[in-house]
Amino acid sequence: MVKTDILIIGAGPTGLFAVFEAGLLKLKCHILDALPQPGGQLSELYPKKPIYDIPGFPEVLAGDLVDGLMEQIKQFEPGFTLGERAETIEKQEDGSFIVTSNKGKKFHAPVIAIAGGLGSFEPRKPLIEDIEFYEDKGVKYFIKNPEKFRDKRVVIAGGGDSALDWSIFLANVASEVTLIHRRNEFRGALDSVEKVQELKSQGKIKLITPAEVVGIKGAEHVESIDLDENGAHRNIPCDYFIPLFGLTPKLGPIADWGLEIEKNAIKVNNALDYQTNIPGIFAIGDVNTYPGKLKLILCGFHEATLMCQAAYQIINPGKKYVLKYTTVSGVDGFDGTRKEAPKAVVKAIV
Repeated sequence: MVKTDILIIGAGPTGLFAVFEAGLLKLKCHILDALPQPGGQLSELYPKKPIYDIPGFPEVLAGDLVDGLMEQIKQFEPGFTLGERAETIEKQEDGSFIVTSNKGKKFHAPVIAIAGGLGSFEPRKPLIEDIEFYEDKGVKYFIKNPEKFRDKRVVIAGGGDSALDWSIFLANVASEVTLIHRRNEFRGALDSVEKVQELKSQGKIKLITPAEVVGIKGAEHVESIDLDENGAHRNIPCDYFIPLFGLTPKLGPIADWGLEIEKNAIKVNNALDYQTNIPGIFAIGDVNTYPGKLKLILCGFHEATLMCQAAYQIINPGKKYVLKYTTVSGVDGFDGTRKEAPKAVVKAIV
């Protein structure tokens, strides 16, 4: 049994920053996430893509933001259980909760903070026979490390921003990039469409439209794909097939916890502390909904801050917390470290 002050479900940027805000209040956190590494969508979907709306960072790669958050919370020694999904929750007589993971691990905390982003992501898979056999054998639904495709023959299928952006990026990495879409028109940013057209003219991208991948060939790894192009069939040799048809978010077992759900998101009280309809359970970040909700990382940071203040009152009833600026109070970690601004030197001028 893991015991902690706040059990945070979701290791995305909002969940990670909640550890920092809780640490300032001397509250310990444990993070549970179904993904094998911290960072949520930032690590899983676009670690090498830049983000432009984080205060103080004109531009920061998603993966670098995760690294920075991990460094920021290191002082507060959070626990991590990764690769496990929150499955069930039981409310105890004292108002606390016991959450059990899909692997049977139990977590006991007086406060639960659901920071699961848009839920667990499942890629929209093309209806191709035996495609599951080739998953991790040349079929990829996400691109985490572009260098994996260095000097390889890559076929990308899709007509949205992801298909366009990765085709552009991999044009300078892979030995050959083929972009296939079932329509002539793409639903993506105009500059991306124009860039693909430019790279096609330069011979750096092979563009095949309208067409559809209908089969995969290879003994133990992808060796080629079968293509249906206006009724004509042909085979294209390749090392990787990357279908980018979008993702389907699902709340998973959390949807059965008795929380008030609206359009696959958890309703919260945004006028106060982002608490759900169950006292002691909060939802912060993209997983929640309320009037005027914006699914932005910086909004998640704000929600995490107010959530931690409310959690403090639940864990320390009747105890008043005096807010202090970190520039004044410094930051004391649970690991014995301290961060503080240099103290002013008082010296008389003679």
